[in-house]
Amino acid sequence: MQYSTTRPIRWGIIGCGDVTEVKSGPAYQQCKGFELVAVMRRNGELARDYAQRHGVERFYDNADALINDAGVDAVYIATPPDSHTDYALRVAAAGKPCCIEKPMAPSYRECRAIVDAFSVPQLPLFVAYYRRSLPRFTKVKSLLASGAIGEPRHISWHLSKPPNEADRTGADNWRTDSRVAPGGYFDDLASHGLDLFAYLLGNYSEVHGIQRNQQKLYTAFDAITACWVHDNNVTGSGSWNFGSRVRKDQVTIEGSEGELAFSIIDEAPINLQNAEGQASFQIDHPTHIQAHHVAQMRDALLYNAPHPSTGASAAHTAWVVDQILGREL
Repeated sequence: MQYSTTRPIRWGIIGCGDVTEVKSGPAYQQCKGFELVAVMRRNGELARDYAQRHGVERFYDNADALINDAGVDAVYIATPPDSHTDYALRVAAAGKPCCIEKPMAPSYRECRAIVDAFSVPQLPLFVAYYRRSLPRFTKVKSLLASGAIGEPRHISWHLSKPPNEADRTGADNWRTDSRVAPGGYFDDLASHGLDLFAYLLGNYSEVHGIQRNQQKLYTAFDAITACWVHDNNVTGSGSWNFGSRVRKDQVTIEGSEGELAFSIIDEAPINLQNAEGQASFQIDHPTHIQAHHVAQMRDALLYNAPHPSTGASAAHTAWVVDQILGREL
């Protein structure tokens, strides 16, 4: 499906919560060729407030009203992941392109159902794994492609953080509710890195994981380890702990001729070591972190350019997550 370049593609957002305030919503408004024309939230007053503050002309408290609005060409679903499948299937039935916040859905099975619903009518489907579009990670990809570390051999990632006040007090949080995110913060944060690794090194062929709830502060897992192999035989390992004393975020890619080190969630410099010495690259995120992801959606819809984060790629990431968490496929 390709759109005319004579008028902007008009977007509506389902779930105009925190993620849309700075990370994504303004990116849709500022992207040439896009307009944000409608928002929806179950609390109508909060939808009204968002619309008024961001200069959006229409707001709804009913998702179907936004999805079926003739003045909305495409829909961005920015709700917690347990509602993604329901909303996505409604958007597909309405015949409109869609972008879904990550993780795409709580399980690989649901992701496949979404992908199938958009594939039959050949509707564009994107997922907001925006790290694939960020300049700091496209730099990592270019370094790998240039042979800066030779042939990649192994990738490892350790992410840890102490429990926050909400964790300790049991405050409502979908990220620690096993009914929404069985892997806890792993579902929300680790999925970003696991998806990026597929972009950098190719899809996964074999994945294994161990999961535990060490703190018993909430129902989701808080300690997870994994090992895997990519299609090109690059091996990988990861550990994620959300009850540690200090925060750490460290990725290392070891190659036949050097090593790359960087962070996924944090903005630490990219460090390169090889026979030529050491080099460091500090590449900051844009103010609206999804800006590059949104601009590439514009190019995909208007100019048929490829987009790095599609329903198919996000479904593969969901398969990896399910394998690590030991969920039935």
